[in-house]
Amino acid sequence: MGMMENSATIMAPLLLRNTVKSVLIYADKSLLNLAGKYKLLQIIRYLIVTAFLFFQRLFLSFFPSNYLHSLKSDDGYTFKPTQSSYIADSGIGDSGIGRSLWQLLVSVNDIPVSSTKYGIVRSLAERLIEGNNREDVEALREVNRRVLSAAFSRTICRVEAAFIEMGTGSGQFRLDRVFRTVRDGVWSGRVREDVSSRLGNSAEKLAAELLWLTQKLVGCGFEEEAVERWASALNLAQLSVVAENRVQGSLVKVSGRFYIQIAAFLFRQMKDIGLEETEGGNKERLRQTKMKMLITWLPLLCRGNNGTDIPVLSLSERAELEKILEDAIDMLQHEEQEQVLSLWLHHFTYCPSSDWPNLHASYARWCTTSRKLFFSSIKDVK
Repeated sequence: MGMMENSATIMAPLLLRNTVKSVLIYADKSLLNLAGKYKLLQIIRYLIVTAFLFFQRLFLSFFPSNYLHSLKSDDGYTFKPTQSSYIADSGIGDSGIGRSLWQLLVSVNDIPVSSTKYGIVRSLAERLIEGNNREDVEALREVNRRVLSAAFSRTICRVEAAFIEMGTGSGQFRLDRVFRTVRDGVWSGRVREDVSSRLGNSAEKLAAELLWLTQKLVGCGFEEEAVERWASALNLAQLSVVAENRVQGSLVKVSGRFYIQIAAFLFRQMKDIGLEETEGGNKERLRQTKMKMLITWLPLLCRGNNGTDIPVLSLSERAELEKILEDAIDMLQHEEQEQVLSLWLHHFTYCPSSDWPNLHASYARWCTTSRKLFFSSIKDVK
């Protein structure tokens, strides 16, 4: 009986929260279009969202910690303070060496880069990763893969939270995306505090650590894992592109350089992945991954400021990456090529700060093929 009463007590605030959230998301779909036309509605929308998020956190503060620990997130995961959701999902906690490496990587995220402890902890993490890799034992390599992949996902989540924290007032973000990120912070334990203030962390620092984790994944021989995870980071890529001007000043112009470097690095790795694959299923999966990489990161590549002040990539690197992008596009189906090239043309045309990548050769080839297909369809009709 007591268990049933406790369950009802737990479900009541959850039901109220989800009901209010659903109503706000439904109303926000109507407000979103109007907010783009009327400044007053933008302000009202921002105030409503901010007020809801504030009262949600205030409401949670009235409950004891053991009460909150029993709550479940929308995806069914039970929050446990002693075990991160990433540990539970990836099986990191199965070994002491995995838990140790995970703790080190979490600490690297949390310690300010200005602290002398940062270099010490990061050095310990590197030594542990390299030691596992040097042993040439499959079980230790699997530990590296799981922990690095989980740390990669956690860091992406923290960067997304930083974008949301500094960009909710722009009127550009969908309210359900804001709630999803805040949910991960409050309910799942993935982002437990305000990223912009916790231990002095900066988005630039997290972006640099994403590049470092990418290099470690590839260095351990997990190129495909890194490519697939980066190709799936659509939310981060979109937030990087559509963030308001004041956020772009600190994130897109600085952190964005790291994202462009990561994308360029992984596009180079991607060109050699699957060259020896002969099975149809694997080849199709790799083709879809390349499609996702292009759709996800091509817009930001087009917005990368490659001026003479602080070039993101050298001239030779830019030329090499253009060739890799063209080869990747050529491997896609005709309809997929149209989708990618249409996306490229839009961002290439309307971004004044960059004239790269120039994929005119791929676009010309697609037009030639389209013309032939059109003539063929006319002959078939006749």
